[in-house]
Amino acid sequence: MPLRLRPRRSAPKRRVETRALSVEGLEAPLELRINPRATRLSLKIDPAHGGARVVVPPGVAEKHVRDFVLRHMGWLAPRLTAIPVRRPFEDGAAVPFRGQPHLIRHEPGRRIAVRPEDGALCVGGEAAHLPRRVTDFLKREAKRELTARSHAMAARLPVTIRAVTVRDTRSRWGSCSADGRLSYCWRLIMAPDWVIDYVVAHEVAHRIEMNHGPRFWALVESLDPNVAAARAWLKEEGGRLHLYG
Repeated sequence: MPLRLRPRRSAPKRRVETRALSVEGLEAPLELRINPRATRLSLKIDPAHGGARVVVPPGVAEKHVRDFVLRHMGWLAPRLTAIPVRRPFEDGAAVPFRGQPHLIRHEPGRRIAVRPEDGALCVGGEAAHLPRRVTDFLKREAKRELTARSHAMAARLPVTIRAVTVRDTRSRWGSCSADGRLSYCWRLIMAPDWVIDYVVAHEVAHRIEMNHGPRFWALVESLDPNVAAARAWLKEEGGRLHLYG
């Protein structure tokens, strides 16, 4: 009688776990991230949240993690001090919109949500709703601009775009799925237009080359002439966009 073998079940993928961690003497927020792909402990500054992140492999005891952070306090403390302060959306605050500073101007008597006028973002209604209204306005503008630019660049290749969404992503400015769904960080609407165009070109090019090889970069440069400058801008200034709101 032939031996029947049961099909091997693939091991479930282990997900990244994230939670807050307290360390004596550290007042800034500290995020503990357990990553199955990590091979050692590492410490990073998280400007968007004004704190730090420690990444560890699974199975490391929290005591060892705390000891690791304490041993690196000399490196950590001055970098936490140097993190720029957050910039909430409030009356009188300046926020970049498509690369240009705009003053938030609260006008409670006007029956508008948010309207750009003469270098300002005029916000109507109650003051309590101002932060949400500014955020919603920027997200809508990001969706509108990024959708239009994505379809325009896709037509030049030509390829199709199935859908465009915006989210508040921190690790990447954009992404492209194999079936043509593009996703962008809505905070790109605060960057200059030529930086937005680079990110769009980057994601649209992935409709042909789902990699970052030489052919991919040649395709990106054929769509946008400012690749080097835009990448440098995002490296130097991109992190500050996460400080708003």
